[in-house]
Amino acid sequence: MIEIHWGHPLSFVVSPDGETKTFTTLETAAHWLERRWPVDDVHRRHAARMLDAAAHCMTPVGSARKAFSAAARSAGFRPVNQH
Repeated sequence: MIEIHWGHPLSFVVSPDGETKTFTTLETAAHWLERRWPVDDVHRRHAARMLDAAAHCMTPVGSARKAFSAAARSAGFRPVNQH
């Protein structure tokens, strides 16, 4: 399977004990949305649609990345400052 990288990685604190996760591909982000997401809200569903559309070349990868970032914040994940 070919992985689709989306440019600059997104890193978030994903647990109360400080675990961080860095997302670099559409596939990793989609897996988390499907299997590991703590909430099912409008932001998660929108991000899932955008990731699928980007994987099928129907929308820009950057748009999917932006939707995923919004979903992560909505789920309570805190962004890790990137330098």
